[in-house]
Amino acid sequence: MGKTTYVEGGVMLGVRHRGAIALSCEEARDITRGVLGAHGVVDRLLDDVLTVVTELVSNARRHAGGVVGFGVRCTRDAVVVEVADGSRNRPVAPGTPVDLPGGFGWLLVNRLAQRTEVRLRGDGKTITALLPRPHVLSP
Repeated sequence: MGKTTYVEGGVMLGVRHRGAIALSCEEARDITRGVLGAHGVVDRLLDDVLTVVTELVSNARRHAGGVVGFGVRCTRDAVVVEVADGSRNRPVAPGTPVDLPGGFGWLLVNRLAQRTEVRLRGDGKTITALLPRPHVLSP
C-alpha cells in the first residue's frame, strides 16, 4: 500500500492511498476530517462529505471486494472524494432491476455531490464525487 499526503504551505491539501487496503469507513472518515479540518471545512459540507465517504467506502467493501484506492482533497472550489475498488460493476440506482435491494446509498451520493463520475479500469473502477465549497463574499 502506498500513501501520499499532499502539503502546500504547511496545509494538508489531500491524502491518497493506493494498493489493496483494508480501509474501514471509520478510518476513511478520520482521514477526511483531517484534510477538511486543515481547510476550515465545517458544518453541513463536512457532514455531506463524510456521508459520501461512508457510502462509497462501505459499498466498495460490501459489493466490490474492498477498497484499492482512496483519496480526498480540497481545492478552492470543491472537495473531491475518490474511491477505487476491484469491481467493474457500476453502481445501481434503487430498483434497477426491481428485484434487487439497495441502491439508495448511490442515490444519496448523487444528491449530495454536484457531480459524480465512474471511471472503469482494467481491474476495477474509480468513483469520484465532487462537492462544491461555498464561497464567502466580502461586503
